[in-house]
Amino acid sequence: MPGPRLDGQRGAAPNGPGRMSIRVIIADDQDIVRTGLRMIIDAQPGIEVIGEAKDGRAAVALARQLRPDVCLFDIRMPEMDGLEATRQLAGPDVDNPLAVIVITTFDLDEYVYGALKAGARGFLLKDAGPELLIQAIHAAANGNALIAPNITVRLLAAFSNVPLGRPLAQPIAPLTGREEELLITVARGRTNAEIANELHISLSTVKTHLASLMAKLGARNRVEIAIWAYETGRIKG
Repeated sequence: MPGPRLDGQRGAAPNGPGRMSIRVIIADDQDIVRTGLRMIIDAQPGIEVIGEAKDGRAAVALARQLRPDVCLFDIRMPEMDGLEATRQLAGPDVDNPLAVIVITTFDLDEYVYGALKAGARGFLLKDAGPELLIQAIHAAANGNALIAPNITVRLLAAFSNVPLGRPLAQPIAPLTGREEELLITVARGRTNAEIANELHISLSTVKTHLASLMAKLGARNRVEIAIWAYETGRIKG
């Protein structure tokens, strides 16, 4: 199988304060999908595709070589699936993890939950549309996470009863009443602005509570907060 595609020098400068563009790599075994994603992304100001791969193993090698700001991976790929590729690049044991967004045709694909647990910062359907795709890329590049809002609850609820094979993680300190409220809104896929409006608090207060929640739960992002809410039964499918 052909190796990963590399794009000359475009966007090849290392990360730094002077860098203007979000650098993205795409991995999908279908040429037409990669082409479509590239066209959407390259049409946006401040984002550029710097490389492509046709399978998971090549994607991991490419990501380690180029250190992009965001990796956009299909879940189902030859050689190595998106779950394992995500774990190798963004897993809990990885130093300097990369931001990975997983995409799939199937909104209840059994690999998705594992990908999120492995450290993915987003989950989208391939028909999510350009606007949501670009939002997810910006969110991942900024250290946040985005799951398509229309499937967040259904997706996480579908896996909330899966036996974990391990004890549930406990907060390092009890959650406050307000943090419990925020936990539910995050698990329901609300954005920060929607949470602020729903709970009648400022955006900065939302961010403060989110930071506190992540610290208490040992969560790296709001996806892991949402998963914890489902695993502990605070949200029912």
